[in-house]
Amino acid sequence: MTVRNKWMITILASAMAFPALVSAVMPTFALPTLTMNVAGKGEIVIEMYNDKAPKTVDHIMGLAKNGFYDGQKIFRVMKDPRPFLVLFGDPNTKTKPITDSSIGQGGSGKRIAREETGKSHVKGAVGLATRQGDPDSGDSQFYIMLDKKPFLDGSYTVFGSVTKGMDIVEKLEVGDQVTSVTVKGD
Repeated sequence: MTVRNKWMITILASAMAFPALVSAVMPTFALPTLTMNVAGKGEIVIEMYNDKAPKTVDHIMGLAKNGFYDGQKIFRVMKDPRPFLVLFGDPNTKTKPITDSSIGQGGSGKRIAREETGKSHVKGAVGLATRQGDPDSGDSQFYIMLDKKPFLDGSYTVFGSVTKGMDIVEKLEVGDQVTSVTVKGD
């Protein structure tokens, strides 16, 4: 047995004997979060899967860091006949009436191709909205699921999940203003 192999065995044996010590010195990697502050309602925190959807998360984080989402409004809430989703991310909602026919068509101008994450459309899942029939047309708009909808799995990029404030998501209405969106982590 070589010196190198003996050294590796010693390290592995120490790790098995003292798991608390190993966890104390091993770095933990938290996923980045997106925090949406909704006027008069509170805070929604979304954990983003940068390990599963790196292009999507990078794009959304960049937009948030540049203030793109600040002041936008929720423009679609689908609750009837059953809870479905809440949609956000059209910059036109800052300047146009929420009833304007162009609402829901705006974006940052950059297309993001669909990324297969293996994540399901469950309650609290956050996905990148796309144009119907074009899975590679994602941009700035994203949705938050109000209930599970497995028929959507594999068709859209699920890039995050709500970890705080799902009760607020369930109370969102068309026209609610998101005063700020901030990012924590990379």
